[in-house]
Amino acid sequence: MAYPYQPQPSSSAPMPPLPTTIIGPQYCTPYPVELAVVKKVMTIADNLTVTDVNGNIVFKVKGSVFTIRDHRVLVDAAGNPIITLRRKILTMHDRWEAYRGQSTNAKDLIFTLKRSSLMQFKTKLDVFLAGNTKEDVCDFKVKGSWFERSCSVYAGESNNIVAQMHKKHTVTSILIGKDHFMVTVYPNIDYAFIVALIVILGEINDDAKNSN
Repeated sequence: MAYPYQPQPSSSAPMPPLPTTIIGPQYCTPYPVELAVVKKVMTIADNLTVTDVNGNIVFKVKGSVFTIRDHRVLVDAAGNPIITLRRKILTMHDRWEAYRGQSTNAKDLIFTLKRSSLMQFKTKLDVFLAGNTKEDVCDFKVKGSWFERSCSVYAGESNNIVAQMHKKHTVTSILIGKDHFMVTVYPNIDYAFIVALIVILGEINDDAKNSN
């Protein structure tokens, strides 16, 4: 798969950290990746598209009409399934699991995600990679608000930001009923993984909104 086109850093720029490959090395680049996320308003399935800065489709999110609230599949531009996202039913912390392709077998688990605590004014999510079975310390943390379209992804319990989401206001997007925001993924961070986190964040926040 071709990388989304991005401007190259100058030769004087500091060397980025070693690649953090979670979904695949093809989703790690030595420079920042800017992705646009477009969510259609008032639709049921196939309502989220991710493009590069030139408008080329990088990912789409698909969901079954019958399991829309607890099952999502991230596919690439050709429609090949990359990650299946599944919410665990009857869990107190909004726990989600991510699997490779369309699998839901334990051997294909990539990561799990859950709320840091039950009582939250702004969403805080802990992410545990498959090998982190004790879950004593999270591997990544997501903090922010989907409704404000502002959140950051951190490496573990540190203050090191690896990706950020921010709102993009356009008159056209409002008129045609689309929600448009940007995600900046830092160098050598798996951007397919970051997109999966953003999708789950949206689902958790939508659930919270619908329950109010």
